[in-house]
Amino acid sequence: MIKADIVNRVAETSDVSRVKAAVAVDTILDTLKAALGEGKRIELRGFGVFQVRDRKRGVGRNPKTGVEVAIAPGKTVRFKPGKDLRDI
Repeated sequence: MIKADIVNRVAETSDVSRVKAAVAVDTILDTLKAALGEGKRIELRGFGVFQVRDRKRGVGRNPKTGVEVAIAPGKTVRFKPGKDLRDI
């Protein structure tokens, strides 16, 4: 499923135009991105939890040449599915 499929489903189930559905989906996604960018936790009951976690530094390896490459520490987004989603 891609974003266009979500927009189409929202438009069908809520009886609004595709343009308004696209605005609604974009608004939700932008809000989620902004919250994750600020390091906030997003909990969607029945679906799951998105959290920003620290990623430790490590060492990677170029598969072609075998040369080791340092991987800098950073942040990553983790998703933990909720009970309802796990049961599906």
